[in-house]
Amino acid sequence: MKWKKDAKEGIVAAGGQGKGIAMTQLSNPRELFVDRLGTIFVAADGSHRVMRWPEEATQGTVIVGTSHRGRKANQLACPWAFSFDQHGNIYVLDHNNYRVQRFSLSG
Repeated sequence: MKWKKDAKEGIVAAGGQGKGIAMTQLSNPRELFVDRLGTIFVAADGSHRVMRWPEEATQGTVIVGTSHRGRKANQLACPWAFSFDQHGNIYVLDHNNYRVQRFSLSG
């Protein structure tokens, strides 16, 4: 939820369409980050992915993961946290695979 100054109610900024793996849904969101452009990044351990939600978007895009639990290099199993570096990489804490994975977000 996003709250504007002096608002009486919040605005759904990501998800809000129930639990699931559709591009309009989140499943057990764990961590979020909002960049300077208002883009929201969300790690959801129930859908095994990290999503990007541009400001005012009605649906997100998957940037890491496949929406299905797995051990392959492109899969996650309950991502709990993530961080970005200055080179355009995202580091994801892949909790149930007992690893931290690095993915390039540039190009």
